[in-house]
Amino acid sequence: MRVSKRTKYYQESVIREMTRLAIEHDAINLSQGFPDFDPPEEVLRAAHEAIASGHNQYSPTWGVLDLRIKLAEHYSNKLGWDVDAEEHVTVTCGVTEAINVAMFALLDPGDEIIIIEPAHENFVPSALLAGARPVPVPLTDKNFRLDVDMLKKSLSENTRALMLNTPHNPSGRVFNADEMLAISDLIINNNLVLITDEIYDRILYDGLIHVCPGSIEALRERTVTLGGMSKTFAMTGWRLGYIIASTNLMKAMRPVHDYLTVCAPTPLQMAAVTALNLPQEYYDDMLVDYHNRRDKMMSVLNAIGFRAQKPEGAYYVLADYSNVPSKHSKKDSKSFAVWMTEKLRVAVVPGEVFYTIPGYGYKTVRFAFPKQLSTLQAASDRMDSYFV
Repeated sequence: MRVSKRTKYYQESVIREMTRLAIEHDAINLSQGFPDFDPPEEVLRAAHEAIASGHNQYSPTWGVLDLRIKLAEHYSNKLGWDVDAEEHVTVTCGVTEAINVAMFALLDPGDEIIIIEPAHENFVPSALLAGARPVPVPLTDKNFRLDVDMLKKSLSENTRALMLNTPHNPSGRVFNADEMLAISDLIINNNLVLITDEIYDRILYDGLIHVCPGSIEALRERTVTLGGMSKTFAMTGWRLGYIIASTNLMKAMRPVHDYLTVCAPTPLQMAAVTALNLPQEYYDDMLVDYHNRRDKMMSVLNAIGFRAQKPEGAYYVLADYSNVPSKHSKKDSKSFAVWMTEKLRVAVVPGEVFYTIPGYGYKTVRFAFPKQLSTLQAASDRMDSYFV
């Protein structure tokens, strides 16, 4: 028997494999990007109450209405246009499903989609599953900036869309106004669709403010905004994402979501309304905590000899280990990450995972720091025992 050809062009997630390896070796997991602390207590109570009060069956395919209304209110303010809960919002099983929905609905076999690298490892498989050709464009070696000329050179008559992630995983960049203007011009002048992964839109540092690309007036009708609850509220296992898009684009995407998953978990959607009603104090405190985690992570890496750019957003550091005082610093990133996990018992992700372009990410590993400070200190102790 034969299997589908599309399955030959990608493999299982290396990020999730590193978590399995971390469990096997009792390693501190700084690989997969999930917190080691719980969601807010009032949100947990809301989930318990939703289950206990009978909200355990299918909910409307597009999402629980109260949640869609809350998201519509939120994004009407963020995007600057009247987002309607009935037409413009769909709740998905995480941002991963939302990405698949967007690509399946908007790309045909033979279409090309520009993917800025380093990129989360699910972007390319999603494009391949849709039958499209991913076209990688690397950020600059210095400071992970967009190279506008390279973006333009990546265009062809088959280019249909561009995938953008900001704040950016794994580099921590928050693309600035000039970069967004360049992307906007590219999208408009070439009649493209912009798909944006904005899952880290609440985790920004040093006073930076996230601006939704879909708030740019010329992009409103051609932008698919993707977001989720996982990172902001420390609930990655709840699998709650969403899509915000214009009526025409949403009409194409909703049937795809319908047949992929039917609906996201009903009681957890009910509890998500409580999360979105948390006061501003919650977000302020969260940012203070993440600044402390970022600073701790950077101080640990700098002391050991890793070279890394301080993140502007999200909760990852992509660090170069070329100058780390160890014979193992000559290893490729996959071998180095496995060695760290098995021997140092600190799990990281090989930088090569985030590129399809040969030679990129070869001497880097990604550290995820959505952890308690005590966890980061324990990781530091394990690395210090070897490197320092």
